[in-house]
Amino acid sequence: MRCSCRVLCVDLDAVGTFVAAADAGQFQEAAAALSITQQAVSKRIAMLEKDLGVRLFIRTARGTQLTIDGQAFLPHARELLRVAERADASVRPGRRALRVDVVNRRVVSAGLLQDFYRMHPDIELDVVTLDADVNGAIAAVEAGTIDATFHGVPARQRLPAAVKAARMIDEPHQLLVGPRHAFASVRSVTPAQLAGHRIWMPGLHARGEVAVYYEELATAFGLAIDMLGPVFGNEALLDEIADSADLATLIGERSRYMWPDSYDLRRIPIRNPTPIYPMSLIWRDDNPHPALGQFRGYLDSRRADVPDVELWRPKWGQ
Repeated sequence: MRCSCRVLCVDLDAVGTFVAAADAGQFQEAAAALSITQQAVSKRIAMLEKDLGVRLFIRTARGTQLTIDGQAFLPHARELLRVAERADASVRPGRRALRVDVVNRRVVSAGLLQDFYRMHPDIELDVVTLDADVNGAIAAVEAGTIDATFHGVPARQRLPAAVKAARMIDEPHQLLVGPRHAFASVRSVTPAQLAGHRIWMPGLHARGEVAVYYEELATAFGLAIDMLGPVFGNEALLDEIADSADLATLIGERSRYMWPDSYDLRRIPIRNPTPIYPMSLIWRDDNPHPALGQFRGYLDSRRADVPDVELWRPKWGQ
């Protein structure tokens, strides 16, 4: 079935030939510039004129000259070529942005990607936060919606043949408390000392593999992690903790949170052992984007950033 929209059906090679001939003023010079024969130029122009239903050139003693229709079409032809070039660049590896899901812009994965960008400001990045658990994130990588993502990957997690995962981050935990909390003035706490204290992490029950991790952590040390309640956002959570003498929450050591000075919140390291949340980079092994390999290499170089202390890792993580 023939397309009813003539402009959208034109051959871009013919459009390019038309522009070259218009600029050169002669089919012979256009042929030389395009490294094709003069006959091929004539055929492409004739095909384009047939598609558009108008005459674009007239022959003169000095070569060719644009008709009124040719003059009208020329700026649009140039724009068609520019749009085609931009479309090609948008999907060509190394010319489009590397799209990375950092899960949350406050956590360590976002910080590491930002550090990578500081070292390679010439690499264009598209930073996104998908609302998905590890299964949804893997599906997005497989489909090509994103180039890479960060997630905790259970040891028994099934990966599609083309998808790879490698543990790149071991994030130590800290306890976040307000100024009236029992641990507000201590230099560090142990997991055993946290038993009996309320750790509030609302909405966690719905977060897939993250919830599984914290359930294992709670079981291992007898912690009371409250995952229930509506989620009003980080600001509301910090406000509640600042005003409470018994509420606390767990955050990553390299997570970035901002709060008013009046909150006087305290970040307390957890030691002996330090719970670690393992995060893997997930990507397609056949993804040719050159920046992806650079980013993986950078993450490998940062693996040594784990503190030299006794660690606790979950059994489920890769």
